[in-house]
Amino acid sequence: MTAPIPTENILSSPAADPGAAPLPEGWLAVESLNIEGQGIARRPDGKVVFIEGALPFEVVSTNVHRKKDNWEAGTVTQIHHASSQRVQPGCPHFGLHAGACGGCKMQHLHPAAQVAVKQRVLEDNLWHLAKVKPEMVLRPIEGPAWGYRYRARISVRHVHKKGEVLIGFHERKSRYVADMRECHVLPPHVSALLMPLRKLIFSMEARDACPQIELACGDEVVALVLRHMEPLSDGDMALLRAFAASHQVQWWLQSKGPDTVKLLDEGGPELAYDLPEFGIHMPFRPTDFTQVNPHINRVLVARALRLLDVQRHERVIDWFCGLGNFTLPLATQAREVLGIEGSETLVARSRENLALNRARRSSPLAPTGFVARNLFEMTPALLVADGAADKWLVDPPREGAFELAKTLVALHQQPELRGDWTPPQRIVYVSCNPATLARDAGLLVHQAGYRCSAAGAVNMFPHTAHVESMAVFDRVPNPAAG
Repeated sequence: MTAPIPTENILSSPAADPGAAPLPEGWLAVESLNIEGQGIARRPDGKVVFIEGALPFEVVSTNVHRKKDNWEAGTVTQIHHASSQRVQPGCPHFGLHAGACGGCKMQHLHPAAQVAVKQRVLEDNLWHLAKVKPEMVLRPIEGPAWGYRYRARISVRHVHKKGEVLIGFHERKSRYVADMRECHVLPPHVSALLMPLRKLIFSMEARDACPQIELACGDEVVALVLRHMEPLSDGDMALLRAFAASHQVQWWLQSKGPDTVKLLDEGGPELAYDLPEFGIHMPFRPTDFTQVNPHINRVLVARALRLLDVQRHERVIDWFCGLGNFTLPLATQAREVLGIEGSETLVARSRENLALNRARRSSPLAPTGFVARNLFEMTPALLVADGAADKWLVDPPREGAFELAKTLVALHQQPELRGDWTPPQRIVYVSCNPATLARDAGLLVHQAGYRCSAAGAVNMFPHTAHVESMAVFDRVPNPAAG
């Protein structure tokens, strides 16, 4: 179990209060929290100190382990005044001690306060990086704080000195695998597999040649992808089959890159998830990109479509469409939908999902097409060739949609490039990186003729520093006058 940080609430209020008495030497008043989950304090001379394990409005003592000219970094050693938002971590492997799991960074902070921090990170990025202030702040999207992680890549290490196999996330700030026996962000039925998996891999001949297991949970099945660096023996294959039968999981094998992933044995439940509000069924492979948190994903898709406010006569483009997570629900509402993605393989899978849903549904889907294109090499000519759309849904990777935003700027500032093409009246931008969202928002608002009408955080990854968000951009009717 994690050893608690010594706490003594000897102060009635944090010393961050300007009217409070000076703090004893070495004590620090924590002012805020950064996205890495570190408390931020200042020394009397103004020097910033980043403190692992400290929360806003706490007064702490710190062991400084890194010093630079303008800042220091350390770890909290004692809490003299605890935050009202400090909670007991839900997992015994969370903490600041050696060997602590590095998968989570904020278990010591109340989940509601975590959401507030992420909302502030989003707003700060939009303002400080782009000078953009949303006209409306959307209520954050929240869901279960535990048992939410339906996708994960967990490391496997045979530790000869210990005579056992470790399976889990890496230790905090380390390349070593944490000695995890349970994980509270994984679904309980998956967490319960950790110890049996350790026993299974240890019993295999290839125990030293299996560096990772990738897990993907569908609505009805748990898929496990075993990365193996050498061919598996018949004995090892038999052990995997026996484990699958005993624990009702599906084994997939990966000998090299993602293209080599194959199902060990055909049959059994299909790996898929549903979007019930739209009557959409989404099969996927365990190495495909799907959202980690299915509870949040359902709400995310529903909110994005409500904000987009698609009408039956409108054409919509879904940029970075993936397997069609947004495209297929959009096809239940629009006149026509186009999904664009960078991978030919993903586009082929999207077409398969479209055909499957057309066959399953009693009501028709709108005409829907999928195109593969490098979305990081956009030009005005390519954008115009895709045809005008009334609305856009943009869901890029961490790099954002910089080229797409720059192309909109070019078409806005050089009308002669447009011809009959018209820009979308509304863009809903789903982001997994507030910094790149802010960068793109700055272009859209200050150079492409849009206003940011709304933005809000999405707590896709509780207890982590990961910030997902959503922003709405509306075309300004007369940008030159507005």
